[in-house]
Amino acid sequence: MNKLNKSIKICFIAPKAYPLFNPNQEGVFGGAEVDLYYLSTELAKDEHFKVSFITADYGQEKEQTIENVRIIKSLTFKENPLAAAVKIWRALKRVDAGAYMIKTYSLGMFLVALFCRVHKRIFLYRSASQSEGDGSYLKRHRLVGWFSKVALRKAEVVFVQNIRDQKNFMKTMAVQSVPIPNAHRLAGLSEQTRDSIIWVGRSVEVKRPELFLQLAEQFPQEKFIMICQRATGDENYENLVNQADKIKNLRFIQRVPFNEIDGYFRRSKIFVNTSEAEGFPNTFIQACIAGTPILSLNVNPDGFLDEFHCGIYADDKWQKLIDSLASLLENERYIELGRNARKYVEEKHDIVKIVETYKTIFENLMKAEISRDH
Repeated sequence: MNKLNKSIKICFIAPKAYPLFNPNQEGVFGGAEVDLYYLSTELAKDEHFKVSFITADYGQEKEQTIENVRIIKSLTFKENPLAAAVKIWRALKRVDAGAYMIKTYSLGMFLVALFCRVHKRIFLYRSASQSEGDGSYLKRHRLVGWFSKVALRKAEVVFVQNIRDQKNFMKTMAVQSVPIPNAHRLAGLSEQTRDSIIWVGRSVEVKRPELFLQLAEQFPQEKFIMICQRATGDENYENLVNQADKIKNLRFIQRVPFNEIDGYFRRSKIFVNTSEAEGFPNTFIQACIAGTPILSLNVNPDGFLDEFHCGIYADDKWQKLIDSLASLLENERYIELGRNARKYVEEKHDIVKIVETYKTIFENLMKAEISRDH
């Protein structure tokens, strides 16, 4: 790869990502944070890149270096929006990067885009959910959606997770984008006893966690495990926990440290997803890494479950979800689909391979910026 004379300084922004860098720190995070965590730490292995990451203030030092990534703390989650914006702006300035990347629609996205416009830096965006591109987010969150849409049009590059989202962004907003799959570190796979059916996620409404409870009741002879962390602002969480406690064949776990979650996937027969919509869930990739097939109610990006035979898509039909689970369990059919899942993830989601695509794009952006300056 052709190298530039100067190091490329790039900054990622995800306030809730700090617990990924420091497993001893409790905190809620989602797939967007996981995606940027893996990308930033893999990119930082290349001495040609100087990588920074802006997180929230969890009580850590003002600045740290973890896995070769410079961590800058900014806002707390308790202060008013204006004070939070000031702290984010100061952190962006402190980093002094050539390019800044954020993921997920938010007022923070607009703030980062504005900073890049004022200081003539490169603004990059990566989509987090199908709802961002298909227009449904804009309809449900008109104010934040408007600011996000304005910011999106200022992005030098918009990255999406799959071809479906690429088509949606072009159709609904006439925004061109580059599809790059979410990427993970691929640990070796050692077979062990599989004894459970698992669900992993936050308790946000779009993930429909209550449906997994209903599914467990349909299969009293099977062991179900639900790892469900309380989503920010979820006032119904205690009710969900109480419902789960009444189901004898279901174990409800409120939190598992990120560096321990893979063990649960490896011990599972099947991973179940009940979400209304997703981008490309990181939990899908975690399941595939563990050789665990996916049973998905309504999420099947680019039809990969069918194309690569690594799970079953229920087309948002409840009875089909029940019948498909029975089918996977019959004669341990899940084992074959789990092997397919592992082959798929090795081919499509290896961070070591995918980071090279990002590097090429970042280098080309910097070369173009240098040419414009001269």
